[in-house]
Amino acid sequence: MSRIGKLPISIPAGVTVTLKDDVVTVKGPKGEMSQYVNPAINVTIEDGHVVLAENENAMLDNPKQKHAFHGLYRSLVHNMVVGVSEGYTKTLEVNGVGYRAAKQGKKLTLNLGYSHPVEMEDPEGIETKVDGNKIIVSGISKEKVGQFAAEIRDKRRPEPYKGKGIKYADEVIRRKVGKTGKK
Repeated sequence: MSRIGKLPISIPAGVTVTLKDDVVTVKGPKGEMSQYVNPAINVTIEDGHVVLAENENAMLDNPKQKHAFHGLYRSLVHNMVVGVSEGYTKTLEVNGVGYRAAKQGKKLTLNLGYSHPVEMEDPEGIETKVDGNKIIVSGISKEKVGQFAAEIRDKRRPEPYKGKGIKYADEVIRRKVGKTGKK
């Protein structure tokens, strides 16, 4: 039995969880999300908790796959519950002389030392804010927030000599020493 999978998911006030035809739907104040759950996993909703258990009758090609599905779907359902109730955010920092970010409508414009500004459109369900040299990516889907933050970071990754580029706010850049001059 999966250690993560056997933990029950508590449903906060204002959030409703429904199950229909192996699809779990979660509605909350921030939005609605749904996720297909493999029939090898039984989902039950009881007294304010969502409980996932392995279906003993389900036949899979690999018996260990049932254990993996147990933890996977528990994490996905938990992320949906947290997403529709609280939401997810990632903060990025833009470091470097002349490097800046600006927001115009749903378009994020980045000046990163290239000959042209880099423009990125906010995807569906994701919102970005610019506060000085910080870019805040927020939304209800943990996967989409993380993916878009990674795409922004990939436009100019931080380099190890001066630390210029876009990095996560909690990321630590391992710095290298530069050249030593002739003596």
